[in-house]
Amino acid sequence: MDRLEAMRTFVAVVEEGSFTRAAERLGHSPQLASKYVSQLEQSLGTRLLNRTTRRVNLTEAGGGYYQRAQQVLVEIEEMESQLGELQHRPRGLLRISAPVSFASRHLPRLLSDFRKAYPQVQIDLHLNDRRVDIVEEGFDVALRIGQLKDSSMIARKIAPINLVLVASPDYLAEHGTPRTPGELAQHQFLKYSYSDDNIPLDKRDGARMKESGISCNNGDVLVEAAVQGAGIALQPTFIAAPAIANGSLVTLMHDHIPPPMGLYAIYAHRQLLASKVRCFIDFIDGYFGSPPAWDQGLALKSTAPS
Repeated sequence: MDRLEAMRTFVAVVEEGSFTRAAERLGHSPQLASKYVSQLEQSLGTRLLNRTTRRVNLTEAGGGYYQRAQQVLVEIEEMESQLGELQHRPRGLLRISAPVSFASRHLPRLLSDFRKAYPQVQIDLHLNDRRVDIVEEGFDVALRIGQLKDSSMIARKIAPINLVLVASPDYLAEHGTPRTPGELAQHQFLKYSYSDDNIPLDKRDGARMKESGISCNNGDVLVEAAVQGAGIALQPTFIAAPAIANGSLVTLMHDHIPPPMGLYAIYAHRQLLASKVRCFIDFIDGYFGSPPAWDQGLALKSTAPS
């Protein structure tokens, strides 16, 4: 038995005063309406209606059940209406996880613009460079940077993320400028803790860059260490571009750096996606331009001094 449909039928019979009119209201046959009410009475173990050929009357138990059933059905209708509004008018709390450096540099304006467009959506932004479990940790969307791997999650690519190998002019003046992957093995490397070993070395000779004594899980720190002459860093242009533009850093061996990564919006489900999530993903897609704003005007060529 469909308990909810039986409850609706019972309420309709009471309000219409007959099984025939209740059936017409609900789009049932009178026989099916009678069957629903009989099954409801059997499941409750009590008679709800006294039936005659002319009319139906509530029993004492039926009167009490009718009042409660009305309340339940009204609450269900209100809940469904509210859920419908959430699907059509974005509102509520949107929990986002994003990488620290990217978020601090490039999300404030985006979030401000998004809130202007959707003022009924509140943002709860968490910054973390580790890969969060968006379902387990309760996030609606996670922004991730890297190469897209197989996953049960849904991903939309938002922007390309270019990498550059950089060092300061002072460091290169003291230690020399590497021209080939093999020459990198003679230089100090500023290591990003969460990265794979994707430095453009000549692996045939087993070459490895020397540790500089500095590793960090934050790219801003490593770029600033490179500016101060501590070594060579492989970092995304959305962090390194300002230092390259003002001459604090120069790019090296552009033809040998790893291929671009991507900025992805990751979410759990494609079907029945909450309106607030769908609107945010659509809003961020294309927001940063093509090429992205941080790459515009940046010559991604080796500009190291001879």
